[in-house]
Amino acid sequence: MEEPELRDKYIAGEAVDLHVIAVGTGPPVVLLHGFPENWRSWRYQIPALVAAGFSVLAPDMRGYNLSGKPAVQSAYQLDHLVADVVALVNATGYCRAHIVGHDWGGIVAWAFAERHPELVDKLVILNAPHMKIYLEKVKYPRQMLKSWYVLFFLLPRLPELALSAGNFRAIRKMFRLSPAKKDAFSSQDIEDHIEALSQPGALTAALNYYRANLTMANARKFAHSAPINSQTLVIWGELDPALGIELLDGLHKIAPRIQIHRVPGASHWVQNEAPMEVNRVLLNFLIGRN
Repeated sequence: MEEPELRDKYIAGEAVDLHVIAVGTGPPVVLLHGFPENWRSWRYQIPALVAAGFSVLAPDMRGYNLSGKPAVQSAYQLDHLVADVVALVNATGYCRAHIVGHDWGGIVAWAFAERHPELVDKLVILNAPHMKIYLEKVKYPRQMLKSWYVLFFLLPRLPELALSAGNFRAIRKMFRLSPAKKDAFSSQDIEDHIEALSQPGALTAALNYYRANLTMANARKFAHSAPINSQTLVIWGELDPALGIELLDGLHKIAPRIQIHRVPGASHWVQNEAPMEVNRVLLNFLIGRN
């Protein structure tokens, strides 16, 4: 597949400039990455989407890579993250867009689809729980043990020291060893992510997604949710070490028009570990093929 020419641009989010990779023409797809990545999370999906006739906006989420990095922790609360996606959709020139999110990008996508259904064409979630279900499941030992890192990330300063020690040794190990497919990230992929996280304020900004949203006080906002009526596809790597498969239970009550595609041989980084399968399922869903 011929690689499309990627264009760098900046779009004004809510009080922050968002660096965006823009490419292609046609119906827009907004790709939202998770922790601790950046727009490169979608390097296998962007060419496939463009070849299929879509345009793509792949932002660095606020705090990441070349996007603005507000210093105030509250700037990473979900309301602001959702407002950034509103700005991205409006920037496409279309009245609505397909929204695709992984990890924290998926959490934001769930919230965006609930709050702004008029801006969503179709919704695609990759290994990202709906927070209402997550907060129910994390009370039980199975998911509680998987989520130990969340409590660690809520601490001040110590997570930054631990994750950046030894030239980001822990992050490098995560990209090398966490995927079920061990070569999902090349050495250059890892270096690109480390370079982005090494920028002043970037690692703290990434951790502030947890700190601004997952304390007991802030998490209450997830307790109640309105039904999501958009056509929804969830793609889930079953070997995710941090998010159990039981987080899929009950999703049909939240998104009645949902399809779930499970990938047995992939883990959390499903779009990088099984890109051909993810691209096939993703395109079939967006185009409307069975």
